[in-house]
Amino acid sequence: MTVAVVGGGISGLVVAQQLRTDGKAVVLLEADSRLGGNVHTRARDGFLLEAGPNSFLDREVVTRRLTTALGITGRIRAADVGAKNRYVYTRGQLRAVPGSPPAFLKSDVLPWSAKLRVMAELFTPSRPNAEDESLAQFGRRHLGRTATRVLLDAVQTGIFAGDVETLSVEAAFPALVKLERAHRSLILGAIRSRGAKQKALPSGASEPLLSGALSTFDGGLQVLIDALSTALGDVARTNAQVLALVPMPNGWKLIVREKGETSELLASQVVLAVPAHVAAELLDPIDDTLADAVGSIPYAPMVVVNLGFAPGTTPVPDGFGFLVPSEEKRALLGAIHTSTTFPFRAPPGHVLYTCMMGGARQPERASQDVDSLAALAREELRALAGVTATPVLTDVVRWPRGIPQYNVGHLARMAAVDALVARWPGLHLTGNAYRGVGLNDCIVHGCELAEQLATH
Repeated sequence: MTVAVVGGGISGLVVAQQLRTDGKAVVLLEADSRLGGNVHTRARDGFLLEAGPNSFLDREVVTRRLTTALGITGRIRAADVGAKNRYVYTRGQLRAVPGSPPAFLKSDVLPWSAKLRVMAELFTPSRPNAEDESLAQFGRRHLGRTATRVLLDAVQTGIFAGDVETLSVEAAFPALVKLERAHRSLILGAIRSRGAKQKALPSGASEPLLSGALSTFDGGLQVLIDALSTALGDVARTNAQVLALVPMPNGWKLIVREKGETSELLASQVVLAVPAHVAAELLDPIDDTLADAVGSIPYAPMVVVNLGFAPGTTPVPDGFGFLVPSEEKRALLGAIHTSTTFPFRAPPGHVLYTCMMGGARQPERASQDVDSLAALAREELRALAGVTATPVLTDVVRWPRGIPQYNVGHLARMAAVDALVARWPGLHLTGNAYRGVGLNDCIVHGCELAEQLATH
């Protein structure tokens, strides 16, 4: 029988595409009129605007294999060299984030007392226990209070838009925990890991196969979605809402509303690649305990405001952009200097900012009207970055459930979810709510699941 994939975001698309490549019978059902979920690039007035994710790091072999299979590797575009610098708004102004230990000592991103505390991280004692702890607790042990409030909070804001006091360090930033367990000190671990990578390079190799650079495609991330859609063809069905799941002796029955009519679909395997709250609604009639566990995963609402400026009306910003720690109590979480990072996404000479608001610390922003959000973004850019010009383009996108939050206890919740799912043969969950919010994470886990299903 068929594998039914419910949800046409990046995770569902990857699972379905991999299964079809392996010659398996598969159908993808997406309730919306378009595929891609939060990944959505739009062309407007010469600008390429991302409604959700803006880029990915070109460091994942599985992602590169996928783009090669789809024939779009040649369309990958790395960030411009002008985007090398990054900034944090702290103590009333934008300050450069140093890229090396010597630069850190010379920088003004932290006061000297805080820099000395970071240097003392070399002598951080081993972790006293293995209990899940927040990113803030982890940061204060290793880097001190000030660096945690300024730098670590800024880093998580750019990924999760969360609360540093509630995010689980092991669930949200597992690489940090691995460094600690293997080397005790993060600084020592980073130095040793870098040396090990250099030794692992083949003789005569100057660069690894993957660039590791921040990247997108020449037409935005929509290029990936369109390529997956084309590869799937009529396997992917939009405007097809799954109303219910019914367990059967040898699989599952799906009740589907499509084109105004309700029908039944039989499948041997069901993949729920939808947001956690949607999965919970489908699971509740058959397993309310599982539904409660999945539905309890919180999301941070997000607002994306793209502001485009005509040539000469505002200086071209330097670097990738800036982030704003929560202690600054600003409405803006941060802004990407989009036209600096990816110049082809704006008409020649124009400047494009992508501003983020909302998040776990200001969820009410997502319920504001678009005009007030646009005005607020302009005011924040003026106050934080000195941008006083009137934009020639304004575009606002609101995501009531934007980014899943991997708060303390997330790993225990996932262990419970896995055990509960195992009671339902043929049922699978995937997506950014579970084991990674990034584009690469979704692709890797989607491919792993497809490989698992292909062996059935």
